Amino acid sequence: IIVYDEECFQGRRHEFTSECCNVMEFGFETVRSLRVESGAWVGYEHASYQGQQFILERGEYPQCDAFGGSNAYHIERMTSFRPIACANHRECRMTIFERENFMGRKGELSDDYPSLQAMGWLIPAFPGYRGYQYIMECDRHGGDYKHFREFGPQCQTPQIQSIRRIQQ
Repeated sequence: IIVYDEECFQGRRHEFTSECCNVMEFGFETVRSLRVESGAWVGYEHASYQGQQFILERGEYPQCDAFGGSNAYHIERMTSFRPIACANHRECRMTIFERENFMGRKGELSDDYPSLQAMGWLIPAFPGYRGYQYIMECDRHGGDYKHFREFGPQCQTPQIQSIRRIQQ
C-alpha cells in the first residue's frame, strides 16, 4: 500500500508492506490518498487500529471520501491500517447465526448480500453496505465471533445490515 499526505497522490509518500499502527510515526498527520498495489487492507480512522474501520481493496483512492466506498459514514482521516488476514480465498464462506453464542437458526453465505431481509434473518436499517463496517476474518478469533461486540469496539447492536465478500 502506498500512502500520500495530500489528495490525488500528491505530496509526501510512503510505501508499506505490513501494518502501520500510527502514520504519525512516519511523519504523516493523516493519509489523504492511497494506492493498494496488492491484497486487501483494513483502514482505521484513529491510531492503534481504533475508530471506524473500512476495506481497502486493490485500486486507487484519490481522496478520503473514496476510502469508505458506498459507506454512508463520512471518512475524514485514516491514521492506521493493516493487511487483512486471509485463508484460502476460493473457499470463502461465512456461517451466520440468529443469536449470540452460535444459537438459533443459521445460514451459510458464500456471496454478497446487499439486504439480508430477503433471507429472512434481519430487517436491515441500512441496506446496501452503508453505515459502520465490521471486518470478519478467518484468522482472527479463530474465525468465530460468538458475540456481536467481537465485531469491533464501536459495535453497539447485534444487527448485521449487509454482507459483502472481501476481494483480494
